Amino acid sequence: MNERAIAPGSAPHGAFTPGTVWFVGAGPGDPELITVKGRGLVERAGAILFAGSLVSEAATRWAPPDCVIADSKDMTLEQMSAWLIAQAARCQTVVRLQTGDPGLYGALIELVQPLDAAGVPIGVVPGVSSAMASAAAAVESLTLPEVTQTVIFTRVEGRTPMPEGESLEALAAHHSTLCIFLSITLIGKVMAALTAAGWSPDAPVVVVHKASWPGEEKIVRGTVATIQALCREARIVSQSMIIASPTLGARQWTTLAKSKLYDASFTHRFRRASVPVESLLQDPP
Repeated sequence: MNERAIAPGSAPHGAFTPGTVWFVGAGPGDPELITVKGRGLVERAGAILFAGSLVSEAATRWAPPDCVIADSKDMTLEQMSAWLIAQAARCQTVVRLQTGDPGLYGALIELVQPLDAAGVPIGVVPGVSSAMASAAAAVESLTLPEVTQTVIFTRVEGRTPMPEGESLEALAAHHSTLCIFLSITLIGKVMAALTAAGWSPDAPVVVVHKASWPGEEKIVRGTVATIQALCREARIVSQSMIIASPTLGARQWTTLAKSKLYDASFTHRFRRASVPVESLLQDPP
């Protein structure tokens, strides 16, 4: 039995210790991309609240038969907090399943604060972000030696304003990798910002819809100039990651700067150089 029936005042000296609410990253869509630790918590949960608009219900399939499972898609923040607090009063382990990673574009802190005020212990288990799943689906690397070593997670301004200095145009001016969340309905605005930041109309862009979702994933490749029309043609209007990066398409490049970590002339604490640097600099006979 994963639930415990403890009423306030039943613990020694009248103390009441609620169960722990765990915020678990369910990953980007594929239920099997939940972490081993996250799955273990689901397996012993007495109650699970999952974000049904973004998290596949299949992610709850490891829950015990007596687990109370609720979908939060039609709940307000206050209702969600109240549900979690109520379940923590009766269960040792309560799980809030969130899409991707709980620390990225979620209501983690907004939900944690009422739990803190109620004296409910919390824990957080990270998850696979849709940014990583999208790069994996497209077989792309977000960083490459001598191309870019920086990845920016951001979004375009919509109903939620961006803080000062974080406009997409300002961030795009770095010409590093951009993983743009929550912006597919404003993709025209996204491309306008990239253009204003000096990106070429031919700069590559990839959009991944429902990355890792079995049978639902779509990958659209284009450029700053073409991607909006291509997404419209593919009827992609939700749950999509936009990646703009100078690394895109590197799989087909004929010339590629290699990582020094695996270079035969590079010494590090696990391996001595097997080829003298001088010999690599000599012209072949």
